Amino acid sequence: MNVKNLQIDWLKCFVTVVDTGSLSNAAPELYRSQSAVSMQIKKLEEVLNCQLLIRTQRPVELTAQGQILLGYARRILDLHTEALMAFNGEELQGRIRLGVPDDYAAKYLTPVLKRFAPLYSGVEIELICEQSTSLIPRVENDDIDLALISRGNPRQGTLLFHEPMVWVGSPQFEIWREDPLPIAVYESTSLAKKSAINSLALQGRRYRVVYNSSSLAGQIAAVESGLAIAVFTQCSAPQHLTILGADHGLGPLEPMETAVYRSKSSLESKAVDHLYELLVKTLRHSFNI
Repeated sequence: MNVKNLQIDWLKCFVTVVDTGSLSNAAPELYRSQSAVSMQIKKLEEVLNCQLLIRTQRPVELTAQGQILLGYARRILDLHTEALMAFNGEELQGRIRLGVPDDYAAKYLTPVLKRFAPLYSGVEIELICEQSTSLIPRVENDDIDLALISRGNPRQGTLLFHEPMVWVGSPQFEIWREDPLPIAVYESTSLAKKSAINSLALQGRRYRVVYNSSSLAGQIAAVESGLAIAVFTQCSAPQHLTILGADHGLGPLEPMETAVYRSKSSLESKAVDHLYELLVKTLRHSFNI
């Protein structure tokens, strides 16, 4: 029986193309020409006897077989890195104080930590869940090492992607029909609150703030109970609530600039170096920035 092997370089090439969105974007990441990247993908497809990528799409899309391989490829590459580090790598120790808003934690932070933890088991992570308006000054005061934030200033960290913002309401109450419109908001400095009020002002639509809460759970409770509609990041909008738009008499919202922000005091920490690089690589490439 002629058994064909999956070479590590081919798998790394495949994952990089998926993460960066195209063969041309992957080439500089892999220090190869675009034709060399294309050749490695073809070799991988020949070994597996199937098509993995739909190359005509921008960004490239995975076929059903490509989706299956992606899960295996990430696990193989993580184990490969872990094995090399066990014999040749640096044993990282220490603690990282990591900040993240509630609405970003599950979707964006979880996949990063799942990759980080097996590689650096000696690093303790202290997770702080607060709104970006609280996390930003804590990073600047060296109270937090690293934070995933929604930023209002381009000097605040490294841009990862733009997160869409959406109006959300309960289909049971149809609060969006009321005049003035009852809205739930975060604290006064919140970018989400500013975006909501600016959108309503551009429409000339009357509103009244009926609920304030700095937590995502509090905002969801206000919407579910029929007190108000609210503005959420798209990634945090519960499926059982209705995303509202022009058909509901509501205008568009500006997306959030999502960034990773690092404290000055953490620049000497190799553990923070590795987590910062993984956050940037994983999230920026996922959104083809």
